[in-house]
Amino acid sequence: MKTNLTRRRIAQASLLSLLGVAGLAQADDGAKWPDKTVRVVVAGPAGASADIIARLVADGLAKDSGQPVVVDAKPGAGGVIAVNDLSQSPHDGYTVLVGVNSLVSEIPHIIKMRNDMAKEIKPLAELGRGGLVMVGGPSVPAKNFGEAMSWIKANPGKVSYASYTPGTVSHVIGLQLNKAAGVDMTHVGYKGSTPALTDVMGGHIPLMFDGMATSLPMIKSGKIKAFAVSTPKRSPLLPDVPTFAELGYPQLETVAWMGLWVKPDVPAPVQARIREAVMKVMAQPAVRARLSDLGLEPVVSRTPEELSKSLTADYERVGAVLKSIDFKPE
Repeated sequence: MKTNLTRRRIAQASLLSLLGVAGLAQADDGAKWPDKTVRVVVAGPAGASADIIARLVADGLAKDSGQPVVVDAKPGAGGVIAVNDLSQSPHDGYTVLVGVNSLVSEIPHIIKMRNDMAKEIKPLAELGRGGLVMVGGPSVPAKNFGEAMSWIKANPGKVSYASYTPGTVSHVIGLQLNKAAGVDMTHVGYKGSTPALTDVMGGHIPLMFDGMATSLPMIKSGKIKAFAVSTPKRSPLLPDVPTFAELGYPQLETVAWMGLWVKPDVPAPVQARIREAVMKVMAQPAVRARLSDLGLEPVVSRTPEELSKSLTADYERVGAVLKSIDFKPE
């Protein structure tokens, strides 16, 4: 009797185990994603570019899937707070993150990190991109890049440029221009684009290397002048502004991009399904038009592997320049 009971229990346990494995396999194959609420963590404050793009993604996913998609802004510490939030979430793909590539390529050089950011988060898709633009305020006696460089060379050590954060590419690109052109601009670091641009427009600091998304409205309104962009080709948003490469400085080519990130241990089929769903949203004409309004070019279909490779290259490039000036993370 005991033997039969034992055999029955073993059989039931085996059946339950098989059902559990089958259920897990079904959950991991990504076919039903999403079949419950998705949370989109934003590495930035509410109302900023990352938040606006996250809401475009959330609205599109919700309409396509019929499932709720909530946006949760987690500003602070250069995006580290948002990354920590994602790291502590389940690895089922129902928590994703929207944030810029600098989370991996720049922030580790600026803030002392306990963890390796490149191992904490994985890029799945590029949502939009934009280069930096060299801008000048009304006090700069130049109409174009050539005139600006002549003025800088005529005033060694007297011309300053702003970055939106020390250690970021907006700081690094000025150092690269100093070396490539043989000039001596002085760096002034700010905490964000808004205060820096305010001082540029007010004539307190003459130059800045800023993200196109934040500078574009001021350029369009004539409050600041655009001298060059860092993108490989001229930006369709500023078609009359030359690239640094055109001007003889190809080493200043750089592109910032907004990405969708997940935990690396999310099952591969689920990652593929998330990417497919998000890329479908980003291809919609209304979404592409909204990106343009934000000063960003439409999504580029680089694979996660290509994105990871570019992050490694950018991380090494930024690190080499910062090392040359003995920059230390906080």
